[in-house]
Amino acid sequence: MSSRRDFIKKAGAGAAGLTIGGVLPGFSASGYTRIAGANDRINVAMIGVNSRGDALAHNFARQTACDVITVCDVDKRAIEKCIKTVKTVQDKMPKGEKDFRKALEDKQVDAVVIAAPDHWHTPAALLAMQAGKHVYLEKPVSYCPREGEMLVEAAAKYGKVVQIGTQRRSWPKVIEAIQQIQDGAIGKIHFGKGWYVNNRPGIGTGKITAVPEWLDWNLWQGPAPRTIYKDNIVHYNWHWFWHWGTAETLNNGTHMIDLLCWGMNLKYPTKVSSMGGRYYYKDDWEVPDTQVVNLEFGNDVSLLWEGHSCSGRLIENSSVGVVFYGDKGSLYISGGNDYKIFDKKNNVIKDVKTDVAIDPQNTVSPAQHLDAIHILNFFDGIQKGTPLNMTVEAGHKCTLLMQLANISLRTGRTLGINPADGRIVNDIEAQRYWSRSYEPGWEPEV
Repeated sequence: MSSRRDFIKKAGAGAAGLTIGGVLPGFSASGYTRIAGANDRINVAMIGVNSRGDALAHNFARQTACDVITVCDVDKRAIEKCIKTVKTVQDKMPKGEKDFRKALEDKQVDAVVIAAPDHWHTPAALLAMQAGKHVYLEKPVSYCPREGEMLVEAAAKYGKVVQIGTQRRSWPKVIEAIQQIQDGAIGKIHFGKGWYVNNRPGIGTGKITAVPEWLDWNLWQGPAPRTIYKDNIVHYNWHWFWHWGTAETLNNGTHMIDLLCWGMNLKYPTKVSSMGGRYYYKDDWEVPDTQVVNLEFGNDVSLLWEGHSCSGRLIENSSVGVVFYGDKGSLYISGGNDYKIFDKKNNVIKDVKTDVAIDPQNTVSPAQHLDAIHILNFFDGIQKGTPLNMTVEAGHKCTLLMQLANISLRTGRTLGINPADGRIVNDIEAQRYWSRSYEPGWEPEV
């Protein structure tokens, strides 16, 4: 009889490709959890557990197919908090590690969950795969386009299961909505629109100060070139600095662009343009708080995404969502597990409602029960070879589109794109943003 470890090692290599049937739409998340409970347990290490990672640790620990055995963070307070979180739903006490690389050395760890800041996503995932671990990676998959390419290369090279945390790919009624679109419910689609709105406060002007005793600032920076510590960066505000963050486009826009591309079977654009700026406060926030992104796919299809980080006026009565516009009608997906179909005269002809409360503006855990389905799809990919609902290739694509938008904004011009591979053409300045500089000795490798 093979051991648990042999079973897990043999199972994961076949998980590849994309399906909208990876989970049964008729099952609730709790029902699907009970089905998965018959599987052998997977030992998981959490990487980055201050906020979103803490919520993910709770969700992973809730699943009967999983034991969270290690929590890793450069903030010792976050480790202590997450251990307590896990203990509320799991009998086994996880251990804490400041340096996640120690967890990668642990042969008992089968998979890692990466929810560290964006600049760590690809480097940490590469190290994990090289250590023989499967990876659940929060969006965005990468800080820059070259890192995304490296991630795709590594997943193929090491044969590990890599699930991307764009969890709507597993929400049953969202899957149903995408199937409606692909079955022609609203006819041929030429345009799609997505958005995100919020009322984020300003972040002030940071002061240079001593690094707090609870923080390993050097390890927090990791692959990013070193800078001096200021008191308004850690934890959440790093999103709004180009040195570590990737703006609202990748913080939230990737979710909506992914839905649009998924529904319309789009790959790479031919033209990308973006405008915006920091309009609402005079502070250290560098990236746009207001941004409009246009993506053209030949002469047939275009997409629009609007980001309003500091202006809370809802669009379609939702803070986040997408609309597909077809020649027979339109289909609207809000931030939840629901959708509406309209005819050409704006009459609602189908209204599918959610039975699970969701708060899209919750930055920690907006949809725990639905996200459990995505987690269980990851486990099935490892143990059964089940196709993943969100592959690394699809995750790279939706991330890349928003990275191209940021490059357009930062260069101040429209980009020409090769639709075969998504690369920028005939623009040397823009191509410089394809990769980034790294702290010597921390350069990621496939």
